Amino acid sequence: MNLLPRFPLRAALFSLFLAGVLAAAPDRELKTTPLMRQETRTLIQMLEHLHYNKDGMTAADYPQIITAYMQELDPQRLFFTQADEQAFRRQFGPRLETDLAYLGNIDAGFDIYKVYEQRVKTRLTWVFEQLPLGFDFTAQESYAPDRSKSPFPADNVEAEDLWRKRIKYEMLHDLVAKKTTEEAQTTLRKRYERMLKNLGDIETSDIQEMFLTSLTRMYDPHSDYLSADTYQDFSIQMKLSLIGIGAVLGIEEDGYCIVREVVPGGPAYNSGQIHMNDKIVAVQQEGGEPVEVIGMKLRRIVDMIRGTKGTKVTLTILPRTAPDASQTKQVLVTRDVIKLNSARATASIFDLPGEAAGTTLPIGVITLNSFYDGSPEDAAPEDVRNTASQDVAELIAKLQTAGIQALVIDLRRNGGGLLTEAVNLTGLFIKDGPVVQERDFQGRVEIGRDTDSTVAYDGPLAVLTSRFSASASEIFAGALQNYGRAVIIGDSSTHGKGTVQALLEMKNFMPPLSKEITHSGAAKLTVRKFYLPNGASTQKKGVVPDITLPSIDDFLPIGEGTLPHALVWDEIRPTAFTGKALDETFVQPLLQASRTRQESLDEFAYLKKSIDWFREKQDQKTVSLNLDQRLATKEADDEFKKLMDAEVERLAQTNFASREIKLESVLKAEAAGLVPEPTAEEGNTDAPDEDVQSKFDVHLRETLRVVADTLRLKHSDRLSIENPAPLVLHKG
Repeated sequence: MNLLPRFPLRAALFSLFLAGVLAAAPDRELKTTPLMRQETRTLIQMLEHLHYNKDGMTAADYPQIITAYMQELDPQRLFFTQADEQAFRRQFGPRLETDLAYLGNIDAGFDIYKVYEQRVKTRLTWVFEQLPLGFDFTAQESYAPDRSKSPFPADNVEAEDLWRKRIKYEMLHDLVAKKTTEEAQTTLRKRYERMLKNLGDIETSDIQEMFLTSLTRMYDPHSDYLSADTYQDFSIQMKLSLIGIGAVLGIEEDGYCIVREVVPGGPAYNSGQIHMNDKIVAVQQEGGEPVEVIGMKLRRIVDMIRGTKGTKVTLTILPRTAPDASQTKQVLVTRDVIKLNSARATASIFDLPGEAAGTTLPIGVITLNSFYDGSPEDAAPEDVRNTASQDVAELIAKLQTAGIQALVIDLRRNGGGLLTEAVNLTGLFIKDGPVVQERDFQGRVEIGRDTDSTVAYDGPLAVLTSRFSASASEIFAGALQNYGRAVIIGDSSTHGKGTVQALLEMKNFMPPLSKEITHSGAAKLTVRKFYLPNGASTQKKGVVPDITLPSIDDFLPIGEGTLPHALVWDEIRPTAFTGKALDETFVQPLLQASRTRQESLDEFAYLKKSIDWFREKQDQKTVSLNLDQRLATKEADDEFKKLMDAEVERLAQTNFASREIKLESVLKAEAAGLVPEPTAEEGNTDAPDEDVQSKFDVHLRETLRVVADTLRLKHSDRLSIENPAPLVLHKG
C-alpha cells in the first residue's frame, strides 16, 4: 500500500510546536467597544438611507447574517457543525436586529469567532496527530474539493471523515507532482502551522470587519464595511502609482489568493500568463524559496508581492482553467511602477481575403482594455497622455488613412473605468444623443449625453465582448447596440456589473459629538444603477450579443449573476434617442453565415474540443483519492494538452496578415527609448496554456469575418451614419 511512513519523534516535536503557537496567541479583548457601537449604528442608518436597495432587509432577515458570517469564517464548511449553526441562530438570531440597529452591539460576532478559533485549534491538533500515522492511497475513495455550497458537517464523526479525506486530497497534489511523501507531509504541515499563526494574528478590527460585511452583503455583493486599517490600505492602493505586479488580489472561499483584476499595461498583464480568476499558490523572492500563501492574510501576501522597482518575484499560479490543483505554473515577473492609466489603446490592421482573387479586405481592430483618464497633475513629461477617447480618435484617423473598410473595437479584457470616457467614446460613433441613464437611491435619473455632433468613424463597426467586459464597457457596447450602430459579438453576455459604489468614511456620518474621531472605518455602498438609452439595465444580464461565439468563459463562475444577493435586472422609462437596434433582416444572414462557419471550420472544432474537455472537468464534482488513478488522469490531461498545443500551432499557420498602428506619442517615446519591452519570463509550466489568443485568436478571426460579411452582403450602409459631421483631431 502507498502509506506515509510513521514519524513518532517528529509528532512529539510538533505537539510541542503546537502548544507554543497556541500559548503565543495574543490575549485579545473580544468585545464591542464604544467606537464599534457608534460605527455599527451609523452603518445600518447608511444602509437604510443611502444604499440603492435600502429596503433590502427586514427584521426576519437578520438571523441570516449569522449563517453568512459563519460561512465567511469557514467558507469550506470544515470547522463548524450543523449543531453550531442551529445553536448560534437560536442564541443570537431573535435579538440581532436590536443588538445591531439600536445598541450597536456586535458581541455575537465576537462570541461566534471564539467558538471558531477553538474549533480550528482542536481540529488542527487532530491533524498534526494524524499526519505521522500514514494514509492509504490505494483505497477507492473520492473527495469533493469545493464545499462552498455544502452544509456544515452534521457532527464530529462526519467532520473527522471529511478531514481524513481532505488531508489525502491535499497530499495528492504533491504526490501527483512527483514529490515524496515526506515532502508532501511537510508542505501540509507548514500550511496548517501558518493557519494557526494567522489565527493568532487576527485582530478585533478584523472580526468587526468580517461580521459587519456579512451584514452589508445582505444588501448586495459589492457593499462592504472597511475597518480603519483596511480603509487606510485601500486609500494607499488607490493612489496613482505603486510598485508591484499590477494585479488586484482577494481571498477566495477556499483560502486561495485569487486575482480579481489584472491592471492593463502592468507586469502581470504584459506577462500574458496571469489572468483574472487565476489563483496564486506561492510567492518566491529572488534567491529565496517559494512560500506557500494558501490561507495567508491578504495584507501579508500583498506585502510579499510588492517590492523595489526592477526586482523579480516568481509566482506559482493555478490557472482558472486548470483541471487539477496540482497543475500549476511558475511565472517570473519584474516589479514596476503601476499607473492606473498605464494601458493605452492599441490598433492593428488585418488583411482578410477579398472577393476577387489576389485582393485583400483591410479591417481595423482597436483594443481598449480600460476607459482611462488623461495624465495626472504630477505626471512626468514622458507620462503625458490623452484620454481613452482621444487615443481611439487618433487611431481611427490613422486606420482610415491606411484604408480600412470596417472597424472592430475589442473590449474583451475591459473591466470598465471612467463613465465619462464611455460616453465620450460612444460619441465617436454617433452624431449625438443619450448614452447612459443613472438612477440613484432616491429614484432620480441623470442622463449622460454625447453633445458633440462630430463623428470620428461612420463606417461598418463591430464590438467584441466577453464575460470580462464590465461596467463602462457594457455601457459603450449597449448604447451602440441601442442605436443600431454596431454588431455586438462575443460570449453569451457581458459581465453584468450595472451598479455604482461610493466609499464613505464613517466619521463623516456620525453625530456631531463624534467629529473628534480621527481614525474610523468606511462603508462602500452601492448607490446608483446604470440603464441604457432604451431603459434596460446592464445589471446582472449584461449586454447580450447579436452573434454569440462558443466560449469557456460561459462555463466559469464569472459575472454578476453568479454572486449572492446581486441586485435584480429591471427597466426604467426609455429616453428619447435617434436610432434603433439592428433588425432581424440584418442580423439573421450574418448569424447564419457565422453558424455555418462554426459547424465547418477546423478552428471551431478545436474550440469545441477544448470547451467539452473543460466542461467535463467542471462537471466532475469529486476527485479520486487513489494515487494510481490520479496519475493516470494527469497523464491523460497532459496528452490532451500536447495535442491541443500542436493543433494551435497548425492553425496559427492560417493567421490573417496584420500590421500594428501606433499612437504618435508612443512612436516618439519608443524613438527616445522611453518604452521598454515587456519583461516577464515563464518558468516550469505544467498547466494548460489558456492564453492562446496571442497565437491564434478564434473569436477575433470570426468577428473579422462577420464584419467582412456586412460588406459582402451589402449591409454596410445599415451600420453607417448618413451625413456625419467630420471630426477634427486637435494636435498637441
